Amino acid sequence: MPKLLVCRHVAFEILGTLDPLLRKAGFRIRYVNFGRHPEIKPVLDGYHGLVILGGPMNVDDVDRYPHLTTETRLVQEAIERDMPVLGICLGAQLVARALGARVRPNEGVEIGWYDVSPTNEGEIDPMLSHFQGTERLFQWHRDTFEIPDGAVRLATSTTCVNQAFRYQSNVYAFQFHLEVDEALIRRWLKVPIHVRELESLRDAIDPEQIRRQTPNYIDRLKQLSDQVFGSFIESFGAQPRRRVLPSR
Repeated sequence: MPKLLVCRHVAFEILGTLDPLLRKAGFRIRYVNFGRHPEIKPVLDGYHGLVILGGPMNVDDVDRYPHLTTETRLVQEAIERDMPVLGICLGAQLVARALGARVRPNEGVEIGWYDVSPTNEGEIDPMLSHFQGTERLFQWHRDTFEIPDGAVRLATSTTCVNQAFRYQSNVYAFQFHLEVDEALIRRWLKVPIHVRELESLRDAIDPEQIRRQTPNYIDRLKQLSDQVFGSFIESFGAQPRRRVLPSR
């Protein structure tokens, strides 16, 4: 029975639609709750993969959130062990940082539903090949990552050029949120820290528009979630081997 280590930062950022897929496939899941236990130092021994979820902090907030340094090292170790790794939003930025890439403010904030298109590499990628051209995906981020050396950009958008990348064959970083369902989106719109953020962006982001749009796009997002995360689950079939990261 494969075991998965999941790094969680806040109560409202969860595996979402990925959770039942993993459990159906027979995974045992252990959450590391850095929001409650920021001092914890998890180890990868006995685990077969790593998922890093999102959160409202950014990767440079290490003075307030020292566990971000712990997570960066954890990602590096997982890559060296050739374990499947998936980073979502903040998690994607931490994967990029672990691979030596820059993380910086995006030119614009993406909150809500945005068009995301696969690159030529994304169209033939085992996970993103499920995209049928440009797809409308859910986003919630201010920052973005550069593509690490040796990685392949898989998806892009007009407001955020780097939406996804793959490093080697089993390390993925997604800026967008495939794991959300309608209930989770509505929950996010009510979280106090998000309410304050939306208030500061009231001239650019309309939460009511997000609520209206969600029923139009959520079914397709669920289809993509099942297909893309299904391919991620399939990546656990290979035997792990040690890998040395490029010098940074």
